[in-house]
Amino acid sequence: MVIREGARPSGAEQRLRDLGITLPTPPEPFGAYVEAVQTGRLLFLSGTLPTEGRGAKFIGRVGAELDVAAGREAARLAALNALALVRQHLGTLDKVSRIVRLGVSVATSGDVRDQPKVADAASELLQDVFGKDKSPCRLVYGVASLPLGTPVEVEVILEVAE
Repeated sequence: MVIREGARPSGAEQRLRDLGITLPTPPEPFGAYVEAVQTGRLLFLSGTLPTEGRGAKFIGRVGAELDVAAGREAARLAALNALALVRQHLGTLDKVSRIVRLGVSVATSGDVRDQPKVADAASELLQDVFGKDKSPCRLVYGVASLPLGTPVEVEVILEVAE
């Protein structure tokens, strides 16, 4: 990001525009839960999946039906869905002061050990939108299966500006 002397860094909403990213329609719950809960300055998101509308865009496990590249695309879409939920809840991504934690579950088969490479796609998107100075700590899990048969589920905890 290039910052001119005397200029303030662009916010997350401007970065989205600069990157040519249009957020998807926020996903609706697939069960008995809410998508986001804010307590104090922390916003907790329910796990988001790589879905479009009411269906999974990606189905399968990394190392079986899907390769790492497809897993990365799924992780990026799940992160985009998370951002759409943040905007829906806060009204703007510019109210995010910090991403506290990113959790990424990756459905894999056999002896797959590339979960961090898959999760990097979500991390990279968040860095592009919010800047590296707001990068979260991260947990990555390899799991046997995920809801709707998707390969990835993303969980995000954010700090909201006062």
